[in-house]
Amino acid sequence: MLEHLDRLPPDPILGLMAAFRADSDPRKVDLGVGVYRDERGETPVMQAVRDAERALLARQTTKTYVAPAGNAGFNEAMRRLALGEDSPLVASERVCAVQAPGGCGALRLGAELIRAARPEAVVHVSAPTWANHVPLLSGCGLKLERYPYFDTATGGVRFEAMLSALEALPPRSVVLLHASCHNPTGADLDEAQWRETAAVIQRRALLPFIDMAYQGLGRGLTEDAYGARLLAEQLPEALIAVSCSKNFGLYRERVGCLLALGESGAAAAAALTQLVRIARGLYSMPPDHGAAIVAEVLASEPLRAAWLAELTVMRERILQLRGATARELAAACPHKDFSRIVRQRGMFSFLGVAPETVRRLREAHHVYMTDDSRINIAGLRMENIPYFARAVAQALGQ
Repeated sequence: MLEHLDRLPPDPILGLMAAFRADSDPRKVDLGVGVYRDERGETPVMQAVRDAERALLARQTTKTYVAPAGNAGFNEAMRRLALGEDSPLVASERVCAVQAPGGCGALRLGAELIRAARPEAVVHVSAPTWANHVPLLSGCGLKLERYPYFDTATGGVRFEAMLSALEALPPRSVVLLHASCHNPTGADLDEAQWRETAAVIQRRALLPFIDMAYQGLGRGLTEDAYGARLLAEQLPEALIAVSCSKNFGLYRERVGCLLALGESGAAAAAALTQLVRIARGLYSMPPDHGAAIVAEVLASEPLRAAWLAELTVMRERILQLRGATARELAAACPHKDFSRIVRQRGMFSFLGVAPETVRRLREAHHVYMTDDSRINIAGLRMENIPYFARAVAQALGQ
């Protein structure tokens, strides 16, 4: 049987990771992989996470299963983190939560729930969107279509085109939205645009499916959740996929959660039974360790305060890197405008150069990014930004 399988090309990001690891040049710069790095180029374990983990291990007496729905304390903490401590939805029975293996697992759970409710549903994703959205959502059989989003000329959002596209969708269409720190562009909706978007979604009876992967790394915990909270407050139904990979630094622990908002408590309860059945068929039980760490951090006032302080340092460092990168690129490449980098948020931006320039950067200057020129700003360090800017200038022939 297996001898008839075709060999597939490597995943673009995984291929970049392998090429970067094999590169022995000390100047090499990895801007491809979407992980946060500090000034030493490391992805650190947050101190709040270390302390929570130590406390958990000290009192843990079993490694038995939790439940298909996952860690109950974690699920409740995610409801509060995503929707807000003071949200009436937290106290209501309209929101169910299911722990998932990372944000990817939460997205797939949401896709499977949509398919169970309406197999013919179409999910509309932004152009562009995170590359893995496509296999995660379409892998269960859902059809995907695109709506206009990114303006390559300005580095912002094609908002009027986006609204027009949403206005034209038939009722009960699904719209995938990035809560903040849009991946791969870094171009986010502002609060006024979120309000207009919510009005269209409500008027057209659309279902918002919100990917909240970077809460706290854009403008702040509350600010980055503005759109998701607004939609949840105003609409009868919504799905929110939450990831703790970035804001807790728990990449390899695979910590995520799907929140499902129903029009009533009975609808949410029914959705929970469906999600538990789906989870059971996909992976049986979710991993507990990372979720238990997050629950511990958010339940302890000292640990929560320490985590928030560390998260603030990460967010402010990304903003500083954006400013420094834009300044160095402006000096090295006076004929090209890179000011969009300062206006965007989160870890990602499009550099806005052609694939052949990307290849020259990789081959001649050991600077690694995806072929569409998406760069992970958090992969830079203050000390190598001037080198990066000079490399871009040379690759562009400036």
